[in-house]
Amino acid sequence: MCDGGWVLSVTMILCDSFVIAEWADPGTHPGRPIAGLHLHRDDDEAWFVLEGRLGFRVGDDEREVGPGESILVTRGTPHSYWNAAADPARYLLIMTPRIYRLIEALHSGDRSDFARIFEEHDSALLET
Repeated sequence: MCDGGWVLSVTMILCDSFVIAEWADPGTHPGRPIAGLHLHRDDDEAWFVLEGRLGFRVGDDEREVGPGESILVTRGTPHSYWNAAADPARYLLIMTPRIYRLIEALHSGDRSDFARIFEEHDSALLET
């Protein structure tokens, strides 16, 4: 689902109720989705931008989020995001353990049936 544009750093907090992970995108493909349009049926997800700018589609709206800003996507809301500039972006992704397990499964390299992987994690892939 991702071709190496993003980087998951070792900065992570993992507990039973939430996960916070620091991620980065080098800015080599601005505007290309880091995550295609999808939704999580029973999980909220949030981002806090540390450096650079991220673009978001949340429902029918698009928004850019810059350093020191955050965005919350509530459960059941279709969303996608991308690096909005040709510059590096660093951000915190705040998610539930189920979303973290979904991301791990998507990037394990073991499978290519992404829609099924989303379904196994109570989510839906709407566009790639």
